[in-house]
Amino acid sequence: MSKTVLVGVGALLVVLGLVWGGQGMGWIGGSVMTGVTFWAIVGPITAVVGAFLVASGLRGRRAR
Repeated sequence: MSKTVLVGVGALLVVLGLVWGGQGMGWIGGSVMTGVTFWAIVGPITAVVGAFLVASGLRGRRAR
């Protein structure tokens, strides 16, 4: 997978994770996801996975 794709997918997952977490914790209203514990747990996990993908995509390749 190319570095650009990793960074793009990772950034998307970070944003989705933050929104889902915010909805799950009740900070973002107006959704059926608001106040649901499942999203308060899944959101931050998704954001961390996304951050890992962004870091992997930005990391320089090491010479062997």
